Amino acid sequence: MIKLSCRPFALAAIVVGLFGLAPAHAGDEGWKSLFDGESLDGWIPKFAGLPLGENYKNTFQAKDGVLSVVYDDYDRFEGRFGHIFYHVPYSHYRLRFEYRFHGKQTAGAPGWAFRNSGVMVHSQAPETMAVDQDFPVSVEVQLLGQEGTEKRATGNLCTPGTQVVLAGQPVMSDQCVDSSSPTFAGDGWVKAEVVVKGGELVEHWIEGQKVLEYGALKYDPAAADTARLGAGAVPLTSGYISFQAESHPVDFRHIELQVIDADQKD
Repeated sequence: MIKLSCRPFALAAIVVGLFGLAPAHAGDEGWKSLFDGESLDGWIPKFAGLPLGENYKNTFQAKDGVLSVVYDDYDRFEGRFGHIFYHVPYSHYRLRFEYRFHGKQTAGAPGWAFRNSGVMVHSQAPETMAVDQDFPVSVEVQLLGQEGTEKRATGNLCTPGTQVVLAGQPVMSDQCVDSSSPTFAGDGWVKAEVVVKGGELVEHWIEGQKVLEYGALKYDPAAADTARLGAGAVPLTSGYISFQAESHPVDFRHIELQVIDADQKD
């Protein structure tokens, strides 16, 4: 997602100073794959400017266990921001996956979208998105790859149409906050995990390290896309999972989810 307002948040590093090697209780029991590796069954694409269900220029592809975002048939990007939604909403869960950027960014795309993708949690239902809407109302786990020699964290937070509280401070709608992760260069696979506990707590994990934590998720009725939903400033406690297509080729694999008990305490 575009960084309309970005705060590095030195305090984000404080929040996740309690590093662990893996999320608590994240054993192998109860995990299920959301992606069959060979088809887009169970997934619903939505592209800005196009009706729900149209996989524009075959952007989302499935092959050999990989969900790929592909731009081979594009001449120019032309603002066709895309998301592919898993068809079942969730509230309390862990989501784990691996991702990698590769290749060249599509011509005509904004510079900020270079090696930029994301996974949206607690997304609005795909059928409620406006035809011309770029991003679903949601909380985004932003995924970034290195550009040049600059430091560029991944596993960041963006808030399209939503608000959260991070280290006691509000993060308002349409902002992004950097995590404490290292920079990942090249085309290698990166492991990511998201722990979601309703509207109370979300944790971002990268390569076995917690890099961001926040809570008090709610809708921002002042945001245009949220207002269109008719949602007031109420807690955001559940929603859909979607993966982004933002102009740079990216692959996802090992997309798995584990439902957790709403009363579970770590």
